This record gives sequence, structure tokens and C-alpha cells, in this order.
Amino acid sequence: MLVTSVFYAAIGVVFFVLLPMTGFSPYLAVIAIFSLLTAYGVFMRRTWAIWFVVILFFVGTTFSIVMIYYLPQIDPVLGASSIVYLILTWVFTIYSWMKRKTFDT
Repeated sequence: MLVTSVFYAAIGVVFFVLLPMTGFSPYLAVIAIFSLLTAYGVFMRRTWAIWFVVILFFVGTTFSIVMIYYLPQIDPVLGASSIVYLILTWVFTIYSWMKRKTFDT
């Protein structure tokens, strides 16, 4: 679960770094805050963390699909990074869901 919490913490930090570059887009701020809260919850094995993972799954998937649709024409590197983010979001959500019994402690 350490790798999962590091993933969500890294995503939160990256989105906070991207925030000024995108003109302070509110959706990036929401994803960043939820990611940092999820990283804390997963690391501390809080019972509410699995619900934050599920919320980030839907938000991250929607965000990634929109970015994959619009960004390849503008910036292929950001389009490719959106694909990587989408895949990692799915992988860590599935992993967290399979290990959800560890959150009951």
C-alpha cells in the first residue's frame, strides 16, 4: 500500500505544480486535494480512503479521457502522459479495491 500512497501523493504534488501553469484551473485543484487526502488515508489505512480512491477513479478517468481527446493535437507529450495517468489510475484503483480488507484495521 506504500506504493499506492506514493502514487496518489505524487499526483497531488504534480497537479499542484501544474495549477499555476494552467491558469489555476479548479478541476486540477480538486484532483490535487483529493489525491493528497487519499495518499494520507491509504498510508494510514483509514476506512474512508477506499471511497476516496473510488472518487478519484471516476474523476481521474473522466479527466484523462477529456485530455486524451483534446491534447494529442496540441501537445503529444501531455497526451501520452494522460494515457499513462489513466492506466496507473486504473491499476492502483483495482489494487486498492482488492486490498480493501486492510483498511478495516
